[in-house]
Amino acid sequence: MDQLRAMKVFAAVADAGSLSAAARELGEPLTNISRQLSQLERHLDCTLLDRTTRRMALTDAGSAYLITCKQVLETLQNARANIAGQAADLLGELTLTAPAQFGHIHVLPVLAEFLARYPRISARMLLVDRVVDLLEEDIDIAVRIGELPDSTTLARHVSNLQLVTCASPAYLKRCGTPAKPADLTQHDCVTFITLPGGPRWIFKSRRYGRKSVRVRSRLAVNTADAAVAAAIAGVGVTRVLSYQAHQALQDGRLMPVLQRFDDTPIPVHLVYRRARAHNPRVQAFIQLAVERMSRPTPRPRS
Repeated sequence: MDQLRAMKVFAAVADAGSLSAAARELGEPLTNISRQLSQLERHLDCTLLDRTTRRMALTDAGSAYLITCKQVLETLQNARANIAGQAADLLGELTLTAPAQFGHIHVLPVLAEFLARYPRISARMLLVDRVVDLLEEDIDIAVRIGELPDSTTLARHVSNLQLVTCASPAYLKRCGTPAKPADLTQHDCVTFITLPGGPRWIFKSRRYGRKSVRVRSRLAVNTADAAVAAAIAGVGVTRVLSYQAHQALQDGRLMPVLQRFDDTPIPVHLVYRRARAHNPRVQAFIQLAVERMSRPTPRPRS
């Protein structure tokens, strides 16, 4: 048995979702695909795929082995490219994940430029507001906002964000502008349902130090888009990351408040596994992202 060939067949079957689809993709007879897959399972002494007449699914062993297969095949592909002097002409798939709105605004333009620069690369991007497991979901690079916990992953700092407290001009005219964080206890606020510790806002600045205030939540929502929209509608004061309210602040639908109490930067990192550290696609994207995303985000005008 050609084990590398069988690994390639298994990866193709797993990605395509069926033996027949993999056969079409590889340009081989279905019987060849089935035979190589069976030989690989006998060689490993385990079942990689549960197959019935209606469906096919990876077993737990198959899911783990698929990650190994892709890493081995990718390493060999990169080695061939380097030996052939084709390192500059990258190829293959790059997989990324980022918070939904941040990824749409800041990461997709970088990815579009990257794909234009390297026409033989394809990409898969997962825009979700949750922490994605890089190994479990086979992700090359993840964008993480905030301080990073200790982990076995590697990280590259690319930019900083800031929290911004803001409200609509109509609300501030009606209810007044808070002069200090403690004033927020007398204001209606738009908070987040999933905020740890309840509706407590913490302000940090070099001059004024740390200020914690439990605000009065008039409306609790589960997305930043909803918080910004509610603040624009005059429901109350909200507190979001600067990029989330950038356009509304720029066009005057929202006004920043308490800025001098909140000037601590929130880091943005690109996180990747050690196993992908020397992958040419990963290295090339990180280099471009650092160049494009390291420009400081302007503070909203008061």
